[in-house]
Formats: sequence, C-alpha cells, structure tokens
Amino acid sequence: MNYKTILVEEKDQVAKITLNRPDKLNAVSPDVIAEVKDALEHIKKSEARVVVITGGEMEGKRKMFSAGADLTESGIDPFSPKLDQIRASSTRGQNMCDMIADYEKPVVAMVNGLALGGGCEILLACDIVVASETAEIAQPEISLGIIPGWGGTQRLPRKVGSSKAKQMILTGERISAKEAERIGLVNIIAPPEKLEEITMGLAKKLISKSPIILKLAKRAMNQGLETNLKNGLKIENDAFVECFSTEDVREGMQAFLEKREPKFKGK
Repeated sequence: MNYKTILVEEKDQVAKITLNRPDKLNAVSPDVIAEVKDALEHIKKSEARVVVITGGEMEGKRKMFSAGADLTESGIDPFSPKLDQIRASSTRGQNMCDMIADYEKPVVAMVNGLALGGGCEILLACDIVVASETAEIAQPEISLGIIPGWGGTQRLPRKVGSSKAKQMILTGERISAKEAERIGLVNIIAPPEKLEEITMGLAKKLISKSPIILKLAKRAMNQGLETNLKNGLKIENDAFVECFSTEDVREGMQAFLEKREPKFKGK
C-alpha cells in the first residue's frame, strides 16, 4: 500500500501505521484521514492481528505523534465560516476516530512525542496507549477559541473522569506522560530508546490471544460503556455465550488442561 501522508508496514502479524508529514508536524489533514481509513480497511483483510499507530520522525525537531488537525487544509475559514464545511470537517475526524475505536483488531497507540488536539483524540480512540517518557499530551483547542471536535469532549471524560477531563479541555494545558499514566490516559510509559521494543512486546502478547475472542471482548466493553450496567451485563452475557461457538475456546481449554501454550486460529 503506497500513500502520500502515512506509511504502512506489516511484519510478524503487526500492522504499523505511521503519520508521516514531517513538514507539518504530522498534523492530520483530510488526506491523512482518508488514507488512515483506507489502510484500516485493507488491514482488516490481512494476516495482521494488531494495529500500531505512531508518528513519523522529524529531523532536527522535537518528536511529534501529531500536532492535531491541520487547520490550513481543513476547509475551515474562521473569518468567513461556512457551517456546513465546519460540520463536515468535524465529522471526518470523528468518523476516523470511531473507526479506530470500533476496529475489530486491537489498536495500540505508540506515542513518541507530543500528542496535541486531534493527536490526543486519536490516542483516545485506541485500545491501549504506550508513551515515551518524554511525551506530552493536550487538548489545546480552547486557546484557539474552539473545542475538541473529534471526540475529545466525549472520550476524554470517559477515560480519565469528568474532573480531570474538564481541567485538560478548559485550560488546554499539556500533561506529562507520567501524569497521563497516573490518570489512566496512558497505559505504559517507556524510555524513548525502548518505546518500540516495549510496544512490540505488548503487540506480541495480543497476537498470542484468540483474535475472535479479542474482538468479542472489545465489542462487549465498547458497547457496555454506551449503556447502563444492566444492559451492559446483557451484552457481556451474549458475548460470553458466543465464545463457546468458536474453535478457539476448545483450543484454549485443552491447552490449559495440557499445561501448554494455546495455538489460536481465530475460528
């Protein structure tokens, strides 16, 4: 797959999507959104079991996961706003983040630097976040006279709680990787030189699990977050029952009894 704004690499059942606009601080333009969505569609059909999203390297500059939405290419003119274009721009970003959040394979964010605005919203849509010790995260839109428009006002409170989310969104202040881990925005912190190694180690653990059961677990959690506990338990019950229609449940149980590592086939 050849793209203009991203790089896609598949190796050892891991598909790595790299935001690759070094001259724009890996800012997310409409072209980036379209290419990320297209790459995810292709990866659905590939042998990859895990997706990793990261930011490309920038020579001579601070590392950047993504500076967020590329306002120069968004189609938004704040001095002569057209509301239909503004809504379309927000919807594009939300659709990409929704696709990441609902993706049937686990998606890991590998945050190698600053994750600002839309960059933060991308990692919010990912299942697990591994960040460099030097990473910083923010929703700085308030300083531009706008609010997050790709899911930040909705996913951030669900992830870190209302109080901390309001502090981040209403002040626009950056938080460190250490603080992000403390509040639950980041799962794992890694030394910069070991970020890739630790992220791929996590991906290897995910690959060792049944892809179909990972899909069911992720779906149950996502859908449960959108409803009350009673309905969520029904969703869990249905997914639990569905596990027993797979070959992988028998392999998992048999491997447990035989005290060996299971070999899941995703069936």
